[in-house]
Order: sequence, then structure tokens, then C-alpha cells
Amino acid sequence: MARALVTGAAGFIGSHLTDALLEAGHAVLGVDCFNDNYARADKQANLAQAADHDAFELVTGDLVELDAHALIDGCDVVYHLAGEPGVRSSWGSRFERYTHHNVAATQRLLEALVDFDGKRFVYASSSSVYGDALTLPTPEDVTPHPLSPYGVTKLAAEHLTALYGEELDVNTVALRYFSVYGPRQRPDMAFRRFCEAIVGNRPIEIFGDGTQSRDFTYVGDIVAATIAAGSTATPPGRVYNIGGGGSVSLNRALETLAGIAGRPLDVRHAERQEGDVADTGADTSRAHAELGFTARTTLQDGLAAELDWVRERPAALAPVRSLTAS
Repeated sequence: MARALVTGAAGFIGSHLTDALLEAGHAVLGVDCFNDNYARADKQANLAQAADHDAFELVTGDLVELDAHALIDGCDVVYHLAGEPGVRSSWGSRFERYTHHNVAATQRLLEALVDFDGKRFVYASSSSVYGDALTLPTPEDVTPHPLSPYGVTKLAAEHLTALYGEELDVNTVALRYFSVYGPRQRPDMAFRRFCEAIVGNRPIEIFGDGTQSRDFTYVGDIVAATIAAGSTATPPGRVYNIGGGGSVSLNRALETLAGIAGRPLDVRHAERQEGDVADTGADTSRAHAELGFTARTTLQDGLAAELDWVRERPAALAPVRSLTAS
């Protein structure tokens, strides 16, 4: 049984990964800085299941400031999911937060890993590094061209991951996640907003005309791919697309949600936002061949699970005890 370090453990994907590792019998040291991009109570609730496990410990703090050697020591694999999220909010005065949490934090972990022999480092990158790719579905060897400051910082950290793998023999791999959704999704993300509007019987606002398409990927499939990457030998600095199995327009996704809700939706349109790409699509043949990854959750089932979670979402739970929080 391995001991894993999961950064961003209280986040949307990180908390699902933490739960899956614990369920499989592994020990988990979680790290989260509980930044203010959404309510701390939501993030605490994400860890409710993990908090019941004796094999789970939580450290609260900023990865740039914490002792990376101490965090990594005793762990067999590092799943680095922590970061500053959001395409639209990465423009303007908040950019320094993106360089701090996405680039500097990644470099601190990689630099510390140089002193450890063979520990696996799995970096959670993003399809945002591609921008408006000319080839769909997009293979990993397409030249990235991000359209947002967020995408630029994710790509910079991804390059660091490859660099430390190829030049300093750190055992690294990067995963480019495509449009992840499901229970615990961040409140600023589209499907979470749509589901809350349905439950609250409010209009749904979308940016653009709805013809834009995404390769929506259910969080359970993302977790399965991430765990596989943590235990599978790959070439140094390897990068993999992790997608849901096909692109779907936003309008089609809304039609699916309407069918699940059992009623028409009141959809309102707003202007396209800076950094929003027209279409994304993942060529996952490399992940299938080398990681054994295949997405298994349909959009219908995944959206139904998220809508059910929004409907049944509990009130904020008591804080999870941290090893470093006051």
C-alpha cells in the first residue's frame, strides 16, 4: 500500500482523488491552502468523507512557503492538483496569483523531488494549453497556443514538469484534463451554475451562442486516469490527454440537462468571454495505449449525478482538522 501526497486535496478533483485512494487502501497526506476563489465551507465539505479515515492527514498552507522536502518524505507518489483555477479571472490584476500557485508551487515540488530517488510526480495540466487547436480531436504533439493567462501558466508548469523529467531524472508525467465536471464542481463552472439554476428555477446564462463544443470529462474518469498515471511507468516528461470520449456542443449539453430535469430550460445568452475557445476535443489514443485509460461515463449519467448532488447538497460541515491550521 502506497502513501500519496495530494496537493489541492480539498478541491473538486483533488477531493475525489483523495477519496478513491483511501478507498483503495492507500494512505493520503493532503495539502490545501484554502484560497478564496470560493467558500472555504464548500472545500471543507469536500473532505467530509476523507476526514473519517485514519489514513488521511491534512496540512493547510501555501506550497510555495511549506517545506516541500518534509511533505514528500515518506510518500511514494505526488499527485499535484493544486493551482489557481479559472480562465476568465486570470486576466488583469489577479495574474500574480496564477504565477505563484501554478508555476512557483510546481517548481518548489519538482526541485525537492530531485533529492529523492524514483518518487512519481503526476502533474494535473489542462486542455487550456491548446487554445483553439486546428486539429480536432487534438493529439499531444500539436503545438500548444493558450488563449488565456491561466493557460499560459498551466503550460509553463507543464514544461517544468517535462524539463525536470528529461534533464534531472525526476519521475514525472503530466495529464491534460479536458472540461472536468461532476459532483463537487466549483461554483463558477458552467455545469454547476446550470444545475443550481435548475434547482432554483432560475434562468441559465451562457456565454456565446451555445455552439461552442467541449470534450466534457466526468470526474470519476479523471480520477481513474490520474491513479493509473501514478502507478504506470512512462517515458520521462510524458504528456497525456484525458478526455471524455467526444466533443459535445453546449447547446446539446443543455438539451441533455433539460431531459434529465424533465422540463424546458430558460436559457439566456451573453457575450463570449475573453479566453473562451471555440472547440476542444481530446485524442486519447496515447492514454489508452500507455495508461489503459478509457472514459466510461456518458454525459447523460454524469450530468444526472451532478444534478442529484446539487439537489441533495448538505449544509456546510464542521472543519476538518489540519496538522498546521491554528
